[in-house]
Amino acid sequence: MPIVLLYHDVTPAGQDDLSGFPGPGAARYKLQPDDFRAHLDAIQRIAPTSPAACFVDGQASSQAWMLTFDDGGSSSVQPIADLLEERGWRGWFFITTDRLDTPGFLTRPQLQDLYRRGHVIGSHSCSHPLRLSHCSPEMQLSEWRDSRLELESILGCAITSGSVPGGFFSRGVAQSAAKAGLRLLFTSEPMTSPQRMGDCTIQGRFTVYRGMTPSSAAVLLRSPWPRWRQSAWWTTKKLAKSMGGEAYIRLREQFWRHAYAAP
Repeated sequence: MPIVLLYHDVTPAGQDDLSGFPGPGAARYKLQPDDFRAHLDAIQRIAPTSPAACFVDGQASSQAWMLTFDDGGSSSVQPIADLLEERGWRGWFFITTDRLDTPGFLTRPQLQDLYRRGHVIGSHSCSHPLRLSHCSPEMQLSEWRDSRLELESILGCAITSGSVPGGFFSRGVAQSAAKAGLRLLFTSEPMTSPQRMGDCTIQGRFTVYRGMTPSSAAVLLRSPWPRWRQSAWWTTKKLAKSMGGEAYIRLREQFWRHAYAAP
């Protein structure tokens, strides 16, 4: 029953757009460097082991925990990977391949460096569709397959893991990922028990938001109560997504613009 934490970018105060996707929606998931370091310190104090750098046959031990980073922003190397390596840790980085070599995102040489340093690289789709679950099966397959092939051509290794962009997961998304050759797919759904869908293992994650205290992030690894609370909130949001559709997305974006707009 691995516990997986989902981070995104780490950016200086007032420079949210320096790494990763721009805008207040993305800023909600970006931590400042001192805050991120404090998170790692708090996690290190209670973590029973180092974070898992692999799954064996789609499984991890009951003591396993993992740190994952979505989008492939330029902060993946510095400061994120640097701070992880200070502790002898390695992370899982999921890359939006269409964004490679563009402002705010990793370059191909940086991605190769991240891989050589022992971090796990996976797919975060090609273009990061806002609602991947609403794309056609053909587009879903293309997003996973083309991203995987691009990463393999850059790194010279098999890419077998990925994470769902945008938080819109469905059975079809998992099926298309498995068909594209992925064997481990991370969602944004806060659950600990992996599920199997054909040859693919589906693993949930607990999201870390801006403003979450270091102790609140760390306790997710130790206590079921905060995990249950995040799961309950996610279930409520999932229902709202299903019922609200585009209206839900518009309301969410309006809230994010108000709450996370640059000063």
